[in-house]
Amino acid sequence: MQRALSILTFVAALVFALSPFLVSGFNGFEGDQFPVPQNDPPVQPAGYAFSIWGLIYLWLIAGTGMGLIARHDSADWEAQRAPLFISLAVGASWLSVAQMSPVWATVLIWVMLVTALSALLRAGENDRWLQREPIGAYAGWLTAAASVSIGLLLAGYGYTSGQIAAYVGLAVALVIAVAFQKARPDSLAYPGAVIWALVGVIVANAAPLNIGVAGLAALGIGYLGLNMIRR
Repeated sequence: MQRALSILTFVAALVFALSPFLVSGFNGFEGDQFPVPQNDPPVQPAGYAFSIWGLIYLWLIAGTGMGLIARHDSADWEAQRAPLFISLAVGASWLSVAQMSPVWATVLIWVMLVTALSALLRAGENDRWLQREPIGAYAGWLTAAASVSIGLLLAGYGYTSGQIAAYVGLAVALVIAVAFQKARPDSLAYPGAVIWALVGVIVANAAPLNIGVAGLAALGIGYLGLNMIRR
């Protein structure tokens, strides 16, 4: 059973990594996909920050490949496989859904996040850099991305202003990040990926300077970064 699941998880990681090549023309939500157009929303990191996906894709392939080839019968790897497979399988369809519906894309990315966080909590103690940390980087970025989606929906459907939506999105990301950094203090990649996203938010709000949003992101960076150093 575990060998079959290790194969499925590896294949899911491959398909997930290939999904950007299978869905052409998607470079993030378009402003006019929302009733209230979202052009340069303050909750969203600068475009360069999304380059982290390249690292995440390769790291997940390497990690699940290691799990398939050398650790398919390891009890230490067993618990994280099922939730990670679910997250990656859902993620393989995310880009296609995002082109059609920001609402359903938000639902899916939260499913991806919940299952990725479950996999992170269940990850074993061995093979840190190929078992735990790839999942940590993936879950960390999803923590930011899922929270950004909440902010985009709030502002995009007129429930709040863009500024308030950014505060809400960042607050959600930081609450989750702080909780899971405490729950899994042996992961550096998880808070590292969240910090990468928060730096991107500061860059996006630097010119003109949005003191409130940039300041909240900076506080999050300081807290998460200090805990990384301590641990």
